[in-house]
Amino acid sequence: MEELRSIMEKFAASGWDLISIPAHAWLKGENDKDTLIASIKQADRECGSCGCELDPLYKRSLELLNEIC
Repeated sequence: MEELRSIMEKFAASGWDLISIPAHAWLKGENDKDTLIASIKQADRECGSCGCELDPLYKRSLELLNEIC
């Protein structure tokens, strides 16, 4: 769970509304899993191979979300 929290904190701090808004909501306990997963999948499609530090975190966060939910 700590790994997922760390990833969500990075997403929330990214400044990219697509992932920062749902990640921030998740961190506040507003657990809308479907919206969060959809946003992460879209971010992965749009930017998942640009070479930034977030690229590997998209897939990892989806794995972790599937494990806990």
